[in-house]
Amino acid sequence: MQYLEGRKFVVQGIFLAVALVFAVRLFHIQVLDGSYKLAADKNTLQRIVQTPYRGMIYDRNGQLLVHNTPVYDLLVIPREVKNLDSARFCQLMQMPIEELREGLKAAKIYSRSKATPLVQNLSTPELAAIQDNLVDFPGFSIKARMARAYRTENMAHALGYVGPISPMMLEKPKYAKYTPGDFLGISGLESFYEKELMGRRGIQYRMVNVRGVEKGAFRDGEFDTLSVAGQDLHLSIDAELQKYGEFLMQGKRGSVVAIDPKTGEILAFVSAPAFEPTRLTGKGLGNRYMELLRDESRPLFNRPLAATYPPGSVFKLVNEAIALQEGVVTPETGFACNQRLVRCTHRHEYPANSTIAIKNSCNPYFYQVMLATVRRGRSTNKFKDAALGLAEWRKHVTSFGLAQHLGVDIPGERMGLIPSPNFYDKRYGQNRWGYKTVYSLSIGQGEIGITPLQMANLMAIFANRGWYYAPHFVRRIGNGGPLPQFTQKHYTTVAPQHFESIIPGMLAVVNQRGGTGINANLSDAGIWVAGKTGTVQNPHGDDHATFAAFAPAEDPKIAISVFIENAGFGGSSAAPLAGLMIEKYLRGKVSPWRNRWEQWLPGPAERFVTRH
Repeated sequence: MQYLEGRKFVVQGIFLAVALVFAVRLFHIQVLDGSYKLAADKNTLQRIVQTPYRGMIYDRNGQLLVHNTPVYDLLVIPREVKNLDSARFCQLMQMPIEELREGLKAAKIYSRSKATPLVQNLSTPELAAIQDNLVDFPGFSIKARMARAYRTENMAHALGYVGPISPMMLEKPKYAKYTPGDFLGISGLESFYEKELMGRRGIQYRMVNVRGVEKGAFRDGEFDTLSVAGQDLHLSIDAELQKYGEFLMQGKRGSVVAIDPKTGEILAFVSAPAFEPTRLTGKGLGNRYMELLRDESRPLFNRPLAATYPPGSVFKLVNEAIALQEGVVTPETGFACNQRLVRCTHRHEYPANSTIAIKNSCNPYFYQVMLATVRRGRSTNKFKDAALGLAEWRKHVTSFGLAQHLGVDIPGERMGLIPSPNFYDKRYGQNRWGYKTVYSLSIGQGEIGITPLQMANLMAIFANRGWYYAPHFVRRIGNGGPLPQFTQKHYTTVAPQHFESIIPGMLAVVNQRGGTGINANLSDAGIWVAGKTGTVQNPHGDDHATFAAFAPAEDPKIAISVFIENAGFGGSSAAPLAGLMIEKYLRGKVSPWRNRWEQWLPGPAERFVTRH
């Protein structure tokens, strides 16, 4: 009996303890913690989001490229709209009645009690017209915000643009912090660095009465948070070099990419045809975007990042490096210019070594170099041997950053293509293809495809004798450095001494009489350029011209690739353009006599008489 009496007191004690816990908790909720009252009083509170000041963008020399300017939006709270005179409203705003109805409908679907943008980017006449008559339209208000403005007419493809968030975006968890009417980076650097540029929103809670009249801060701003401005971006782009590159590419289609090989910083990023960044700002952005999208010259297409071309003869340098690494040739190895194997477009002396072959871009020489690399007697079956050899060859090639994303800091990068044995097995069948099927890869043709950015990075690799940093635009975020991934070195599978063996040939291309890249020669200015020309076969029209180089050869500060679509021989059009860009960057100016090149650089339909 005493045992039962003891249990009764224990049970009573448990109930009393639970009751005490609940009482303490209710006291905390109702008296001490105002957050629950805040939630309960939402109908008497106004939650105001403070949009932070978006970070600005500067070039490598501190020149301001992108900043902020105030613009005004017309907002509406549907439940507060009373006795709307639609005809007068539309007359003041110069807008169709159907547009007003659709806007009000969309606002009601989002929220009847929250302010939703009805008209964004009010023009000065629109702002003046509605502001003086706002008292006659309850439920409508004007809100100021900051929009992007530009102090440059260039670099639109890299900078990207800021636009309103779409309904489709709002459905994704990634954009959970955004609301209708918010603006964010849509493309380019504005998109990639959205988090850094945007900053952190602030929240203010204001007491309002049933008429929506503000009565002051809720609990003296206890629950308010301050906005934090976005961080500035300091780019590696040289604004003057970029401007010059876009000038040189006027009337052409193609791209120019320049990189600092020692850091991976992008110095110039030209996509032609180009457009001004201001085309994608302000009211009517959607219409102007569609105009650019329908333009047959495809100005929105980001060629340096997304266009893939066969690299042409520039790729011969990669094949030579791989053959040297594999030990199947030496710098002194010579092959006859046997045009029964493949046509050679250049008349030249016997290719006694790699330097002469590179200088003259001898196709038969590099045909035999790759043949020695791929068919090495790995098996007794020549078809299987070719597949095994191609697989080993491809491992080397991909270490140069090809057939993969380099990881540049703007979206939209394409990988390109380096065909594998499996690629040809699917096309021709296993053990049904050999070296004669793939020999076009030896001269950078066939199924191979790389982007202009990847080609510029190839030149950075040769300048560095075998390594590279991932190309990137941003050298500093705020007061810090670049993102961590842009400080990691990437190494190829080819030893540094083999690159040293190739450089003399690249110097001969530009600096010796008869070299295919003589039009990029800057020796008179004391600059020794190492480069390689390319003429890319194009089944859809005239050949593309390309040239890739780095300079100064003894202490490289710039690596560059130039693609000009349908412009013929690389030595005729791409090489002189690259020479102008290199001199502009290294000396800050172009030699007076070389200024004439600007006028006679050929466009897509023009040709030089010389084939060099």
